[in-house]
Amino acid sequence: MQELLLISIGAFIAAALTVPAGFGLSTLLTPLVLFVLPVHEAVAVVAIVHCAHNAGKFLSLRESVDFSAFRRYGVWLVVGAIIGALLQNQVPSDPLLLLVGMFLIILPILSISERWTGYKIPEANDQIGGFGSGFMGGLSGHQGALRAMFLTRRLPDKMAYAATASVLALCVDLSRIPVYIFFRSDEIVNHLTLTTVLVISALIGVRVGKRWLQSLKSSQIHNMVMFGIISSGIFYIMEALS
Repeated sequence: MQELLLISIGAFIAAALTVPAGFGLSTLLTPLVLFVLPVHEAVAVVAIVHCAHNAGKFLSLRESVDFSAFRRYGVWLVVGAIIGALLQNQVPSDPLLLLVGMFLIILPILSISERWTGYKIPEANDQIGGFGSGFMGGLSGHQGALRAMFLTRRLPDKMAYAATASVLALCVDLSRIPVYIFFRSDEIVNHLTLTTVLVISALIGVRVGKRWLQSLKSSQIHNMVMFGIISSGIFYIMEALS
């Protein structure tokens, strides 16, 4: 019960933080779930929580969705998510954790270096960003950081960015969850209590996060989530090597 309470509190905080940032729920929540579940089961449980969280964000922010950005990314996100989810069932736990950990450390460094250089990713590469984001989402659940590198440049308005990011993330979740259920239905059913508690915590976090989105600078929340991403990457690498 203590572990369940701590994880649910973590889910609430992560869900609230990631409404303004537009990404980071899986990154912040998965390490907590890994304390009680093996990596593949943790990815599946967090995917369901992630889906509910993004559905809640979409319903709350739907009037701000930029559907032109959705059309640029949508199909490639779905294709990448399905391929990544199929591979997720075949990749052993330690290589998966090591791959994700390296990815989560390198990506924020690239993002910071882009601020120094002023380089802007061309729109022609949106399909690559969409496929890569979906693929990493299906493989490990960490889709948002890569998507944010492309999406923040297209949508400078914080409301449009957060709303559109929720729709794109929801597309990935709805694509990968059926694959997880097909391969790991028994494990998912066995953890319904944990999943339900986390879903409720995440939906409550959406309501708080929307208030933060309206009142706080998104750059502050974005920096906090970036710190969480790097910390999670270090955690994953340590788990894989140990």
